[in-house]
Amino acid sequence: MPTKREQFAQTIRAQYLGERMRQLREERGLVLKYIAAYLSVEFSTLARYERAEWPFRKEHVSALLDVYGVHDEDEREELISLARDAWRLDQWEKDDAPGKAPTATRQVIDPWWVQSRAEELCVYATVLIPELLRTRDYAEVVIQHSLGAQPSMAKVDTLVRQHLNRQAILDNKPPTRLTAIFDEAVLYRPVGSRAILQAQLEHLARAVERPHVNVRVLPTRIGLHDGVDGAFTVCRMHGPYPTVAVLTHLGGRMVIEGGTADRYETAFGELGKASLSPTDSMDLIEQTARQLGAGAQLPAGREVAA
Repeated sequence: MPTKREQFAQTIRAQYLGERMRQLREERGLVLKYIAAYLSVEFSTLARYERAEWPFRKEHVSALLDVYGVHDEDEREELISLARDAWRLDQWEKDDAPGKAPTATRQVIDPWWVQSRAEELCVYATVLIPELLRTRDYAEVVIQHSLGAQPSMAKVDTLVRQHLNRQAILDNKPPTRLTAIFDEAVLYRPVGSRAILQAQLEHLARAVERPHVNVRVLPTRIGLHDGVDGAFTVCRMHGPYPTVAVLTHLGGRMVIEGGTADRYETAFGELGKASLSPTDSMDLIEQTARQLGAGAQLPAGREVAA
């Protein structure tokens, strides 16, 4: 009969806990050998805990937080709860709304932490250009809107820099692969001025010159399809970790793994079948950019303010 450790599913939750505990140890300049001796466990055992190969025991997490000087009750509860629920595959607590501080008592795992560790990202967008493919000006307009009336420009600038820094995962070695599918209406949605939208579409055309970036357009003529329930991102993780789906909604972001995430993987495949080919998608994007630059009127109902 397999042991409990052998039956342990190497979840993203467990990986997140392992990395958080490793960061706490390294920030204090402590070595594995010393901490293993303190817990009365083998050096290799603690190393497997931090790599999420074995589940962290709750009592070990609690003892290590004492050693690391972590006394904040909310942070301790978050990490101990992660140890308790490390085996769970289904879904995490929902995040707070974008732009707001997370509620301390919730188990919030940053979706960008998950996405930055994916081998491949499959993004379906319904309203805006996906974040990893935005220009600075386009991102700034979106962020200003999300922050409400008269936001602090210092805060806007900070969030824009954070936004653009996240795009560095496309330049990793090896780079994260990206396939983005978005509704045709995204090409015509007024975000800032015509010049900002034109520059954004031209940026998309340059982005696909990288072999690991693929952009597809889902034409408006397609009726009901597998993306009618909204935008999502499928994160194909490095083995042995399971596929993860990230959903964005008014309540924040939800991160799902396991069998439920597989349904989003299937939906993305169906969206790909319904989308224009990569070549036809680029032709449409470049044509729209030229029309914006020439001041031409876009198809009926698709005009963008100057």
